[in-house]
Amino acid sequence: MSQTLLTLPGEYAVSQLLPGAAVPTWATTGEVWCVMSAPDELSVVCAAAQVPDGVRTQRGWRVLKLVGPFEFTLTGILASVLNPLRDADVGIFALSTYNTDYVLVAAADLPRAEAALRAAGHEVRPG
Repeated sequence: MSQTLLTLPGEYAVSQLLPGAAVPTWATTGEVWCVMSAPDELSVVCAAAQVPDGVRTQRGWRVLKLVGPFEFTLTGILASVLNPLRDADVGIFALSTYNTDYVLVAAADLPRAEAALRAAGHEVRPG
């Protein structure tokens, strides 16, 4: 199942806040951001430049956007992208929206990730 992916510009970060923390304003600005609350943490994905010092953060992520939208009944969309990345030993952080999926990879792994995706028959282009 061939997919089209866009490599979004910029560096992203994945941050962890305490459970029950209020959503900070820095977490909800920019083009792509995500806040997930769970009983044991509040996770934030946003542009790395927005994250203030002192926050538990992993910086240096790049974002690959699957061009959607995809019907909820379709199966294997994300697997068709994640399996080649797994086979290339590229770690990921995945997010989903109503319309599509986003896959974060370490910036250092981006060239290898793009090559693996192209070798698997996917189109990867700048977003």
